[in-house]
Amino acid sequence: MTSPPAAQDPRDDAGTIPGCAPTVVVGLVAAPGAAAELARGVAGELAAELSARHPEVTWRVPVVEDGLVQPPADDAELVAATRERLLSADWDLAVCLTDVPLEVSRRPVVAHASPVHGVGVLSLPALGAVGRRRRAVETAVGLVQALVSDGDDDPADPGDRAALGLRLRQLATDPDGSAEGVRFTARVLSGNLRLLSGMVRANRPWRLAVRLSRALTAAIAAGVFALVTPDIWQLADAYGAWRLALVGVGSVVAIAGALVVGAQLWERPRSRRVRKQVALFNAATVATVVIGVLSLYLALFVLALLGGLLLVVDPLFAEGLGHPVTFPDYLELAWLTCSLATVGGALGAGLESDEAVREAAYTYRPGTVEDAPRDVDPGVRADNRA
Repeated sequence: MTSPPAAQDPRDDAGTIPGCAPTVVVGLVAAPGAAAELARGVAGELAAELSARHPEVTWRVPVVEDGLVQPPADDAELVAATRERLLSADWDLAVCLTDVPLEVSRRPVVAHASPVHGVGVLSLPALGAVGRRRRAVETAVGLVQALVSDGDDDPADPGDRAALGLRLRQLATDPDGSAEGVRFTARVLSGNLRLLSGMVRANRPWRLAVRLSRALTAAIAAGVFALVTPDIWQLADAYGAWRLALVGVGSVVAIAGALVVGAQLWERPRSRRVRKQVALFNAATVATVVIGVLSLYLALFVLALLGGLLLVVDPLFAEGLGHPVTFPDYLELAWLTCSLATVGGALGAGLESDEAVREAAYTYRPGTVEDAPRDVDPGVRADNRA
């Protein structure tokens, strides 16, 4: 008796079953009072507008009344609190309607978006008193598109629309619940690479080190000390390429680990329902930190090489090495110096506050005046880019 043929997986590359539109859930979290009333009034319009723009998925917009934080509060606190609600409710994205005024460089803004968290924040005071409902819908639509786009997608371009549609379907689709551990994470990453790349790009990881003043100061101080130490010259000459590479990898891992663990950037899934959200968040966080640290490492290498050529004169360098100096000797010295400087940066990163690290790792993107609705006051900036 022959066994029946194994059933083929009907899902496509996006993880969905053809003919069945997946559902993207955008939760609206509104502060009690006027914000909650507005949220209940615009939920249906927001779902309809999103469905009209992106019919490849089904949109659901539940409304939850929750103050989240006690004023005064900034956008980072609101994003963190909204993400807590997103994970507990198992939403795909969340938009917080708050009556807390938001500012960037002392200027009020309508909204902020944090793609890596999947969270947008809309400030009602900046919407004005006239046409508030329509402006809220327009801005919320822009926030959702900012959360799922790469930042340079053109809705009028068929290729960009197709890519955005694929990312929406990936966002709405959970991997096979039977996969565990590494297999689960690998499937999440392989199926959501475009979405993940957009989240990391929105964080602007190359700016990470610049925002962490203590880590940067410690790295530069350690580099200067290493550069003028004769023992470091001899070690760089004796190590060889593979040892220098090992030290470099270790220094990058050290500072990246100090930032992720020290600031508690790593999330743990509280249930199976939110594993995909948490896996994407952790992957984007680690990628952001690693790229930021590698950017710092490259900058330190260039500075160490220039400093070595300027400060470590040939006769003194040759005397310390015991042989004539060539340009590769300066490259080896710069390599070891920047690795030690990066380790110093890890020590400095331990002195950074958790809030400073989170603000450095996660970029909340304010929009521009040109992106705001036409009848919004020019002094107010909105993030409703497509």
